[in-house]
Amino acid sequence: MLTLKAYQQSALTALTDLLTAARSQPVADAYSAALTAQNRAGETYQPLFGDVPCVCLRVPTGGGKTIMAAHAVALAGRCVLDSDAPIALWLTPSDTIRTQTLEALANARHPYRQALAYYFGDRVQVCDLESLQTISPHDVGKAAIVIVATIQSFNVTNTAKRNVYSFFEELAPHFDNLPPNLSAGLEKVSEADLLSQPYLTAKDVGRVKYSVANWMHLQRPIVIVDEAHNNRTDRFFKSLGRVNPSCVIEMTATPVPGNNVLYHVAAAELKAEQMIKLPIVLAEHPQGWRECLRDARLTRDRLELIAQREPDYLRPIALVQAMPINGEATVAVVRQHLIEQEAIPENQIAVATGTQKELDGINLFDPACPIRYVITVEALKEGWDCSFAYVLASLQSVNSSKDVEQLLGRVLRMPYAKNRTQNELNRAYAHIVADNFAQAAATLKDRMVQNMGFEKLETASIIIPQQSLPLNGGAGGAPTPVAYGGGVTKSSPAIPDCNINLPQVPDTAHWPDEIKDVVQIRPTTQGATLLLSGDVSSELLTQAEAFIIQGMPAKTAKDREKQVEVKDQFNDHRAVRQAMRAPAQLGLDFVPIPQLCLTLDGHLEVVERETLSSLGDWSLLDSQVQLAGFSITETVNSFEIDINGAKVIYKHTDAQQLLLNETVTHISQQDLIRWLDVEVRQPDIGQTQMQAYLVKMVTHLTAERGFTLTALVRARFQLAQALIKEISRLRQIAMASGFQGRLMDMAVPGVTELAHYSFHYQPGQYPARQMYRGSYEFSKHFYPVIHDLREKTQAGVVAEEFRCAMAIDAHPKVKQWVRNIERQEKFSFWLPTATDYFYPDFVAELTDGRVLAVEYKGEPYKTNDDSREKQQVGHQWEQSSDGRCLFLFAVERDDLGRDVFHQLNHKLG
Repeated sequence: MLTLKAYQQSALTALTDLLTAARSQPVADAYSAALTAQNRAGETYQPLFGDVPCVCLRVPTGGGKTIMAAHAVALAGRCVLDSDAPIALWLTPSDTIRTQTLEALANARHPYRQALAYYFGDRVQVCDLESLQTISPHDVGKAAIVIVATIQSFNVTNTAKRNVYSFFEELAPHFDNLPPNLSAGLEKVSEADLLSQPYLTAKDVGRVKYSVANWMHLQRPIVIVDEAHNNRTDRFFKSLGRVNPSCVIEMTATPVPGNNVLYHVAAAELKAEQMIKLPIVLAEHPQGWRECLRDARLTRDRLELIAQREPDYLRPIALVQAMPINGEATVAVVRQHLIEQEAIPENQIAVATGTQKELDGINLFDPACPIRYVITVEALKEGWDCSFAYVLASLQSVNSSKDVEQLLGRVLRMPYAKNRTQNELNRAYAHIVADNFAQAAATLKDRMVQNMGFEKLETASIIIPQQSLPLNGGAGGAPTPVAYGGGVTKSSPAIPDCNINLPQVPDTAHWPDEIKDVVQIRPTTQGATLLLSGDVSSELLTQAEAFIIQGMPAKTAKDREKQVEVKDQFNDHRAVRQAMRAPAQLGLDFVPIPQLCLTLDGHLEVVERETLSSLGDWSLLDSQVQLAGFSITETVNSFEIDINGAKVIYKHTDAQQLLLNETVTHISQQDLIRWLDVEVRQPDIGQTQMQAYLVKMVTHLTAERGFTLTALVRARFQLAQALIKEISRLRQIAMASGFQGRLMDMAVPGVTELAHYSFHYQPGQYPARQMYRGSYEFSKHFYPVIHDLREKTQAGVVAEEFRCAMAIDAHPKVKQWVRNIERQEKFSFWLPTATDYFYPDFVAELTDGRVLAVEYKGEPYKTNDDSREKQQVGHQWEQSSDGRCLFLFAVERDDLGRDVFHQLNHKLG
């Protein structure tokens, strides 16, 4: 089975946490708490089906939405239905995608099916609506059943006109002995059904319809909605409501209002996990389509030469978007031009349009395949995926080009989902017919935000200009030297000019001469374009912005909106400037950062989670068996489970509960223990120890706490959660004791051992989310974007953490720095604590080669237990480093009244 990427696991964890929380509190409250934990504000939950959780996972193009959905089936089944054999309705946007998804989920070798098998083993049935009638009542509750269908199959006003709502006698066994309270919500046979189904008679009118939709209504399926942004109509919601979903999980790259986005994966996370190629190297071609096609060919040829140095087979492919039939560069013209003018052999060209399907049956990954150019007009067929696609040549005008973002998405996927050894092959390339870079980049950015799931902040820094390509197909023109940080110079592309669209021609009469000298104003039909040279200083850029904003009216809300739009354009340009000057973008390195180590059994080890768990030298069997806060209360109509105050209430009328009541008496205590052993399994606890502990626990609960075995089986999912929390509590007690006892023995490794016991910030591996976007232009941040840094608080004052970042960036002894990302152990520097890791807010490389870690704490938190432990660990890291590492615990004002600027000055001398 494919191992989930960190961002995929984080998104699924957010999903399971919300679904679990929604069992004991209103969904809106659980949603609000989830967003608060992500530092997201101002988004409210939009209920669709009362208290049924309906949330969306937003994943950009190329992020693996489908495999996440496959994992979500089992996770939601446990959290919402307390079932390890759930029923899921998987809705796709088209029949093509339905067929592809159905085949993949049914194929035991496919990663999607393997994701299901990870949880269910062989207990999986995958079917479409037509074959659902073969499912027997005995299959329900014993195997996970996944029904793949198109959204259109359910999306109707008149249910008599869809098979999914039709009467099927074969489904009758599923409706035997149906309690009256369950039949009340089911669709009944109507007069309209008699017209479409002749075997029904007037006597059948009013009886429960044996339909697929009614069967699903009884089962309360988990509903997975692929490309969920396409269906936000009242008819769709009404149709979906007929199947009585237990939860709705939407997957899309481009959510719309009402999608209830629970978790948003950033493109930087995909790049860090080596899923996509970034940045996009963009070349504009004002001369026309011939020059665009010529340079795309040069780019592809150059990449193929570079690819020969790769250990994996790689044959870069160019996707050419020709003009429609009434244009100049049609498919036929482009094909002829490639053959006659660019000397491309015919067998290297394939045409993929609605009428020409020359890619059908072709394995583009086969080394024997000669195809290097694919010509299309609009979009390639749904589901087309070839990560060898590297170069997009869009011959249509960038402003009118249809589906350019879909084709761009094709060239973003990384071959083998692993970074290439040659850096040029870790980028995507686009050649666009446009007048200038700013025009082409702005258009592509808009498309990427609107249709590909990127955030505006991300696009500001991931599209960079291509240097001139020599006509002989060489490596490109010479880059421009740029100074950065501590005076080191490295080659970098020139910063593109700044083009700002203004709603009106500004009055420049009162502007100072130094601003007039660097600014050009070009009137347009919509207002004006302000042009600034790319090498203008950040101070002049800020002054120009101030004069522009001051000269704009601000009386109405519309006026203020236009001011914000202009500010956004200036901030976008700042992001581009920062991105192109970032050390990581220039191919420079960050100094290795020593980690805290400990000598165990004669060997030096980094103090990781595995190390921490062994420090306490503990055993589950040594601890008192208890499960405080766990209780079960049963009444006539409900079944209530309490886990530390979080109450989960079940109604006996649920179909799943009825099924559980029928089967639970056949489960023995040993069966329950075996089931718990799988659910509660821990990597650092042997199976023999775990099973012995579970025997003691179940015996304690039945003999001393008075729970019946039937009650424990019915509450087994909540029981497993309570046991996981209890085992975690016992482990943390042992770890805290062991950690404190060995803290003074922990030390930074010597210089000769540093290579094996240090952390490295790697270019392109910075999974930033909620990127910084502000008027202050940082000049030394190692990466092109800055993770989760806010310039001002909600009250509108400058944030102290932001001031800390400014102090670091401005200090002359700081060469470069990183805004460290929390909970990213693969991509961020961390230090151990008694319970886990902590991630200093900032890590800086100094000009003398030393490393500085800065942890900032606001006034309310600077003296709590967590802060004290971090200070102790940071102090030990510094003290044991022989002067190579510095740790600063920064606060708003220290005991001497110094602000963060003076605290940093004092630390660095």
